[in-house]
Amino acid sequence: MIRLLGILVSLIIVATVAVAVTMDKKGEKKDMEETMTAKAIFAGGCFWCMEPPFEKLDGVHAVVSGYIDGHKENPTYQEVSSGTTGHTEAVEITYDPNKISFAELLEVFWMNIDPTDAGGQFVDRGSQYRTGIYYLNDEQQQLAEASKARLGKSGRFDSPIVTEIVAATRFYPAEDYHQDYYKESPVRYKFYRYNSGRDQFINRVWSEDES
Repeated sequence: MIRLLGILVSLIIVATVAVAVTMDKKGEKKDMEETMTAKAIFAGGCFWCMEPPFEKLDGVHAVVSGYIDGHKENPTYQEVSSGTTGHTEAVEITYDPNKISFAELLEVFWMNIDPTDAGGQFVDRGSQYRTGIYYLNDEQQQLAEASKARLGKSGRFDSPIVTEIVAATRFYPAEDYHQDYYKESPVRYKFYRYNSGRDQFINRVWSEDES
């Protein structure tokens, strides 16, 4: 009898441990899903104007303004603005792929730029304001190229799509005063944005889709 009770107790202990381990694994999996993030890097002219459309999206954790695709290490805003470093202004987006996909981010990107302008964006001229998609893996490259091809065939633009799609090089965050500029300096931002012509272009090209 005593031996039987001992066996039963042992079985209960083993079962309890198994349940606990299973719960821990489920908890770990849930934590991993909750903390899973990915990055995307887009250039769409002035980075001040590229933060708001992405920051408002559900699933986007952070949007950082910065510089990419140049040849100088740790470039400053003044150096990039001179057009001599090869960089372009860009935004690095950290997002939850369980809530929003890279393909969806691409759609937002296209709807906030003029992809036919090879000389800059709107009032900002020069290669430092060129548009680009800087992929971080093969999947991003394939999705970017496919979306560019679809947009080119859509007939929405009379001119060809010139936005570059290249492998991401090192991304350098811009100076602190550039981050969340539309929040930190709302009056100056609104004045700049209105006079840049960006919104007028977006409304003209995409207004039918929003109606």
